[in-house]
Amino acid sequence: MKTTIKSIALLFAAITISASAMAQDAKKPASPAATATGKIKDATITIAYSSPSVKGRKIWGGLEKYDVVWRAGANDATTFETDKNITVQGKALPAGKYSFFLIPRESGTWTAIFNKEPKQWGAYKYEEAKDALRVDVKVKALKATQETLVYKVNKGGFTMEWDKISVPVSIK
Repeated sequence: MKTTIKSIALLFAAITISASAMAQDAKKPASPAATATGKIKDATITIAYSSPSVKGRKIWGGLEKYDVVWRAGANDATTFETDKNITVQGKALPAGKYSFFLIPRESGTWTAIFNKEPKQWGAYKYEEAKDALRVDVKVKALKATQETLVYKVNKGGFTMEWDKISVPVSIK
């Protein structure tokens, strides 16, 4: 009888632990929200995005099509905010908050877009007429796969890195 009770108690404990672990996994979003912040000269730059993972998928030219506006992350469109006027790839961008999009291109020269409508879900309602700035950027190959999408702000600008690609954007 004691053995049966112990077995039932152990089984119940195992089920409870498994259910708790599954519930925690279910609560963890597939593409968690993230923020990259930094200073470039006097400007504070903040990039808010959702970070998807590669998960063995073909990203460029597969999941993310070439020559199509992409939200540069997952879920809501990525936002880019600067508290000072800046120069991006040699072109002026006024202080403000923007949605940030990319157009991936197989050639390796991508288009970076700063759009005046910061609150957007994906790129579904993207309107080119609301672009504040479009610049071309040359992507670089990463030596190792970057599993989760990440933005990094550095003294010369910022990068978006995901899969085998780094997208450097120069800011002054």
